[in-house]
Amino acid sequence: MEQNKKALLLSYITLIYNILEGVISIIAGWIAGGSIALIGFGLDSFVESLSGGIMVWRFRKYGRISKEEEEKVEKKATGLVAYTFFILAAYILYESIKKLYSREIPEPSLFGIIIAIISLILMPVLFYAKYKIGKAMGSKSLIADSKETLACMFLSLALLIGLGLNYLYGLWQADPIVGLVIVIFLAREGLEILTEEEDMD
Repeated sequence: MEQNKKALLLSYITLIYNILEGVISIIAGWIAGGSIALIGFGLDSFVESLSGGIMVWRFRKYGRISKEEEEKVEKKATGLVAYTFFILAAYILYESIKKLYSREIPEPSLFGIIIAIISLILMPVLFYAKYKIGKAMGSKSLIADSKETLACMFLSLALLIGLGLNYLYGLWQADPIVGLVIVIFLAREGLEILTEEEDMD
């Protein structure tokens, strides 16, 4: 029960932090003239907050329902988390291709760089805590959610590279190209979670 409380607390932290990060990133991306890397990162934060919300829903039921119902909730939560990866990947793919084709040039964003650095510091800690508890509880959904947090860390690194190249050298193409790299990572993670879930059936 103690592990469930920790899992629930981490899920609330994920939910609240990512909503704040999403709002700030999208505002910063809009100020930067439509930075797809920043806006995509902000939307990823909302998707991760959705994943956090799914985990809150899942762990609030823990210990209150039968073992069979618990397994059904766990399976459903894992699948829902996987699909959040695909939702985000589709949006970023569309926007990245559109930016490259129309040559929409975002303004350099120092504020966006700061957001990426903060996320790079916080996400590994949150990932490790969720992954460790997920393993201890045997919760595939929390492990999947921790992978989404890990994805957010890699997104932060990609964002930092893209914004840094634009800010320092004016390489605007780095912004949508980073978006395409993010798409590959997200799609792969989503497929991996679904494949693991099917293998367990």
